[in-house]
Amino acid sequence: MRSDLEIAQAATLRPIADVAADLGVPSDGVDPYGRTIAKLPLDYATQQARGKLVLVTAIHPTAAGEGKTTTSVGLAQALRRLGTNTVLCLREPSLGPVFGVKGGAAGGGYAQVLPMEELNLHFTGDFHAITSAHALLAALLDNHLHQGNALGIDPRRITWPRTVDMNDRALRDVVIGLGGAASGVPRQERFVITPASEVMAVTALASDLRDLEARLGRIIVGSTRDRRPVTAADLGAAGAMTLLLKQALRPNLVQTLEGGPALVHCGPFANIAHGCNSLVATRTALALGDVVVTEAGFGSDLGAEKFFDIKARAGGLDPAAAVIVATVRALKLHGGTRKDQLAPPDVAAVVRGLPNLERHIGNVRQFGVPVVVALNRFPTDADAELQAVADACEAAGATVALSEVWAHGGAGGEALARAVLGVLARGEARFAPVYGLAHGIREKVETIVTHVYGGLGADFTARAERQVAELERIGMANVPVCIAKTQYSFSDDPVLLGAPHDFRITINEVYPAAGAGFVVALAGDIMTMPGLPASPAAERIGVDDDGRAFGLF
Repeated sequence: MRSDLEIAQAATLRPIADVAADLGVPSDGVDPYGRTIAKLPLDYATQQARGKLVLVTAIHPTAAGEGKTTTSVGLAQALRRLGTNTVLCLREPSLGPVFGVKGGAAGGGYAQVLPMEELNLHFTGDFHAITSAHALLAALLDNHLHQGNALGIDPRRITWPRTVDMNDRALRDVVIGLGGAASGVPRQERFVITPASEVMAVTALASDLRDLEARLGRIIVGSTRDRRPVTAADLGAAGAMTLLLKQALRPNLVQTLEGGPALVHCGPFANIAHGCNSLVATRTALALGDVVVTEAGFGSDLGAEKFFDIKARAGGLDPAAAVIVATVRALKLHGGTRKDQLAPPDVAAVVRGLPNLERHIGNVRQFGVPVVVALNRFPTDADAELQAVADACEAAGATVALSEVWAHGGAGGEALARAVLGVLARGEARFAPVYGLAHGIREKVETIVTHVYGGLGADFTARAERQVAELERIGMANVPVCIAKTQYSFSDDPVLLGAPHDFRITINEVYPAAGAGFVVALAGDIMTMPGLPASPAAERIGVDDDGRAFGLF
């Protein structure tokens, strides 16, 4: 079997104008970035939605692999093979994971989005624009301090960090402004990775340029000595930031390995942000396609919950179905099997791991969205193991279908596609968020922990309690909550696998994302600046004598 990169490099790509034409977009309605990438205008995002929205989520990620992005791509390819006008919507990869652990994030095998190299690297420059806009606000803030601090900003209460799109643990806590009076005001500072930047969240949730500028202006950067919030608008930053993001707000059109349209735009992480592609891309796809397949990061407790409670609520979206990706191998890990013992058939281990999948099914169904379980088949899977999963899914009220899109592309996803079309045809969805906006911040966190995570509740540190009180004082009580926590468990403990019940999570910090329109609650040891592993993927990535990349898996 060839590597993902070798498969991608061997593919013959369609001219991007032809891909756009399939959606009814004329050639003068796209701005090409070469032959195979284009920006679409924002106009389509304001048109009436005609398509049905399908969300792809998953059980908790494990070292055994689940294949959520691969399944999303393969499902879109399969739906098109069955004659359905389908548009795929994904997030843009971050350079941090590309050079850290993953080595690539555009699907896999014969279910990929192309051009793979450009997509995983600089693409259309959206991430660079977001990083630059974030950096501009940071520079204006420190320049304001240096130039006399007319707003009376308290340097001890500055909350706006700096950002870079790379895993770099050395930047988690730094000191800036050293070197004398000409070098600014010395103070402690921190960096977050670009997908954790509020500018990323704002860009992903903005509906148009004016909404983008208004949201940017509402970003809170700190407070004065008398604790009055200071915003980007107070610093006069919103207009220039909007200009930097003017092109980045437009969705990017590329194609799947089988030539179908894919909108790849924005990339907030689901463990430290809201984990969904942009609202304008999703709305554009809904205006142009009959079925839209989109993805939310990690499991239903993170990306799907935030998709439903934050993005769908903010954008007036009405998801019609959800696909939960699972594998026998991953369920065995949740059932206590060691990674090196996954190949031999072990139905008992699968059964022990099934509560994890069952809770994810229940999570999605409580939002009023019907579920199809995509069971990614591996060659080592035994029929009895697959049957055990199918029986459990049906008992939990979910349709189940085998998927082999990694090995066979769209052809390997036709059973899944038919299952999804069957659910859509029945029209069973009755979507509603799991909590109301009138509830207080603490009550929303408790609702997520008890109803989605399956825990007993949340404990707030004294610092977090003070922050909640302050946020509610400044008028941020009636907004959604974005909980940042580990992606590996329903709890805030990454080693607590399966479907634990008797646990509480600890909220260590709560801070505003006023531009994005939510508050962030940090749980457990989650960090907004990842570090590189002992053996980063970057050590195996390079370019050959012919200028072709290698190592992007």
